[in-house]
Amino acid sequence: MTNYHSHSDEQLAVMYIDGDNRAFDVLLSRLQQKIFMYINCMVRDIDEANDIFQDTFVRVITRLREGRYAQTGKFVYWVTRIAHNVIMDHYRRQGTAWFVEADTPGGMMRIANQLPPDMSRESEMCGQQVLSDVRTLMDSLPASQREVAFMRFYQEMSFKEIAEVTGVSINTALGRMRYAILNMRRMAKQHDIQLAL
Repeated sequence: MTNYHSHSDEQLAVMYIDGDNRAFDVLLSRLQQKIFMYINCMVRDIDEANDIFQDTFVRVITRLREGRYAQTGKFVYWVTRIAHNVIMDHYRRQGTAWFVEADTPGGMMRIANQLPPDMSRESEMCGQQVLSDVRTLMDSLPASQREVAFMRFYQEMSFKEIAEVTGVSINTALGRMRYAILNMRRMAKQHDIQLAL
């Protein structure tokens, strides 16, 4: 019996291409939370995020079956690129600009258990407040800046990977990150938000 969990995402993708459907089930269980968080961060609507998530994985399956996957990088970034394209198609169909309002309801992302386990309750509460403030500031960024900041800080992607996923140059990705940080600092100062524990 195959131990799927010992295989990399890239190996599982190749196994699925070769006809092993269980390999895709394992891939989906590994990636669904990360990809859904990314989509939800960008569209800010749970129903739309669910639809885009489904469309993304339909495209992933289709491209895998058509042999349009090459092991040139991490599989998760290939899937994120597809999700990015589905999101862009969604906005084009709607004919809307890709910006969000600062006071939209709900959190941009669900961050839990990212604080060290040995923190005191007071430190934990302060840390949670900082995370909440960062989410609020990121919610206020233009989508292109929010996307780069999310990929960099929450998905820990390199600028090269961000550039590949979003289809821009590395300099453009760096510029968006720079403006995201400047805008977040400016908003934090305006609203007297402390972003340090």
